[in-house]
Amino acid sequence: MCGIVGYIGHKEAFPILIKGLKRLEYRGYDSAGVALLNKDLDLNVYKTKGKVKQLEAYCKGKDISGNIGIAHTRWATHGEPNDRNAHPHYSQSENLALIHNGIIENYLSIKKLLINEGYSFKSDTDTEVLVHLIEYVKNRYKLDLFDAVKRSLNFVVGAYAIGVIEKGNSDTLVAARKGSPLILGVGEGEFFLGSDATAIIEYTSNVIYLNDEEVAELRLGSSPKIRTLKDQEVNHEIKKIELALEDIEKGGYPHFMLKEIHEQPKSLEMCMNGRLNRELMEIKLSGITDNIERFRSAKRILITACGTSWHAGLIGKYLIEELCRIPVEVEVASELRYRYPVIEKDDILIPISQSGETADTLAAIELAKEQGAFIYGICNVVGSSIARATDSGTYTHAGPEIGVASTKAFTTQVAVLTMMALTLGKELGTISQERYKKTVQELSEITHKIEKILLLDKEIEKISTVFTYARNFMYLGRGYNYPVALEGALKLKEISYIHAEGYPAAEMKHGPIALIDDEMPIVVISPKVRIYDKVVSNVQEIKARKGKIIAIVNEGDVDVKKMADFCIEIPSTDECLTPLLTVIPLQILSYYIASIKGRDVDQPRNLAKSVTVE
Repeated sequence: MCGIVGYIGHKEAFPILIKGLKRLEYRGYDSAGVALLNKDLDLNVYKTKGKVKQLEAYCKGKDISGNIGIAHTRWATHGEPNDRNAHPHYSQSENLALIHNGIIENYLSIKKLLINEGYSFKSDTDTEVLVHLIEYVKNRYKLDLFDAVKRSLNFVVGAYAIGVIEKGNSDTLVAARKGSPLILGVGEGEFFLGSDATAIIEYTSNVIYLNDEEVAELRLGSSPKIRTLKDQEVNHEIKKIELALEDIEKGGYPHFMLKEIHEQPKSLEMCMNGRLNRELMEIKLSGITDNIERFRSAKRILITACGTSWHAGLIGKYLIEELCRIPVEVEVASELRYRYPVIEKDDILIPISQSGETADTLAAIELAKEQGAFIYGICNVVGSSIARATDSGTYTHAGPEIGVASTKAFTTQVAVLTMMALTLGKELGTISQERYKKTVQELSEITHKIEKILLLDKEIEKISTVFTYARNFMYLGRGYNYPVALEGALKLKEISYIHAEGYPAAEMKHGPIALIDDEMPIVVISPKVRIYDKVVSNVQEIKARKGKIIAIVNEGDVDVKKMADFCIEIPSTDECLTPLLTVIPLQILSYYIASIKGRDVDQPRNLAKSVTVE
């Protein structure tokens, strides 16, 4: 979840590191720091609580020279956010500096050993334990930095992505990973280190994806040397990343979140490109057709994910069960990995993750693989850990998502699940040709309908100004739109810090109705689908108790419109595709409520974009 960036080459490192940190700040922004080796080969560490701009201010007037350095923006795990817990951390002698993303689970036992050896600690972090351990091993066994790191990590239990530099050693940067993402950037006579490609894309598009338990030595004048913890040599192919610099800039929008909301027509087109043939009105998803026998013989599909991706997975359950007639269960990954699930070898696990690095989802994959299940991944980031851990899968191609609150990741995940269900239903013969063609036709038009909803931006902003007073919100939906109610509530509480809950509309009478009064805003998702009349009854019950109703309705709706305080009209579509439309006004509503309240929309408190630790 923390942001890591490193550089070694012929340029001044500090500007590159700071720019990289700013692009990684969505991964953590409790504190930030930088370590640089200057021309005298002295190792300078500067760090401070707060965001990268605070670090920049703190470094003014200090020696920030040097062509090698590492930097870090933190999301606190061990120790509260403050100056002394910020990274990088010095070793005891201050000859080494280290940055770290992850959690060292056995840090206490290592710390006790080091205290007995005379080491003292200035922070509350597990990271400082790790850098002391590397120095201890280096000195005791008289090793160079690369071998010291490699040997030390054999004693470590947990997850890590690290970068280490050494006083007096101006041509070497050492990196390693296990369970946390780390990429190496290869330039002309220079190397880069990053938690993800956004940190380094301005400088190179050539990268190496480190695997778990691999240690890399980046030495000037040499190719990267990579070995496993068991000292086996590894040769990685250099990959080309497809990411444009403008994709990670705000492009004139005040926040990344608003930009990403408005990018959804484009991201959905990218997601469907080459898969949905508008001339033939057919969908071709090679991941499904190439593995059709595994799906044909599957007794059950198990979807696992976290947060917004879990909500997309719930919609996937509705889609697959309706169109394919295969039983589907949806599990929160953090629960699946720690209970004793029954997973059979003829089950299919579908993990869903925007980043492809979610720690709990990766652990669930490993659990299912041990039981022989087939793994079909859905993620956004090419070359990510989940993409490499699965048997097959589909990329969402949403493009980079910088805002912590997920928007276009959700709609592209739902689009992929829809295309999967349609492809599988056609292959299995569980969907009629008429229904198949009609739904594909509707899916082909969905981006134009979203563009129409996005034109309501200012109208929704006006509605948002009315509800900034609220301390609680309720979201109600039925069928395909129950998960959308959950997602709408999550968006609001993530970025505005207003308590919000999503419920199936019919469950309102089983408890939540007690909360309704004339100060309670209730968002009712009520497109005109099969159970529309049931939702109308729920709206009447809310109105009778003076609740403030914001309704998401189809254009031309009469019944709900008469009762609601505010209505947001959306185009009609096939019922199974309604989540792709109903979620858009909820994203915009949350954005403007948070923005009007003065919240940090892109970097809400206590949250980070990619949850790479438990």
